[in-house]
Amino acid sequence: MPEDNPPPVAASAADESARLLLRCAAGDRVAFRTLYDRWGARLHGVALRITRQSALAADATHDAFVQVWQQAGRFDPARGSAEAFLISLVRYRALDIVRRRARETPGYDAAEDRPDEAPDALTQLVGSAEGAALHRCLALLGAERRRLVLMAFVDGLSHSELAEKLSVPLGTVKSWIRRSLASLRDCLAA
Repeated sequence: MPEDNPPPVAASAADESARLLLRCAAGDRVAFRTLYDRWGARLHGVALRITRQSALAADATHDAFVQVWQQAGRFDPARGSAEAFLISLVRYRALDIVRRRARETPGYDAAEDRPDEAPDALTQLVGSAEGAALHRCLALLGAERRRLVLMAFVDGLSHSELAEKLSVPLGTVKSWIRRSLASLRDCLAA
């Protein structure tokens, strides 16, 4: 067998990852992005096997890549492969997250889940002079327009959600809200 055979693909990919880590240590953002593109999904998979929750695995992967960016200079190709370095970082982060969550015992040192007895913002607003004026002006709007404004600004529905809920075109909802707000503004200014 001749000695001038090219190295196996896996070896060249490992060498490339090691080069990318060394470039990250020098502050090369392009190398970091390439490293993330190459390893992000696999490291997320490792973290997912440990945490068993996608959100926690994403946190562990993120933390590991932050550590790569900050401490890539600690990587020494003579001591181990880039793959081992990256997997050990994400493994450590994932185990740390799992341990922290295990220490969090529900109900321990936590405030009781009681309803807040303080009045909410809407109740406080209605009790103020400005709130009374707004309440008076809202009463001057037609019932449908008042309902629309309240659904948008109190319930937090978007224009698209309102259009779907009321079975009217989106443009109509926008127009109704714009006119209602103009009426309220004129009423409050008077």
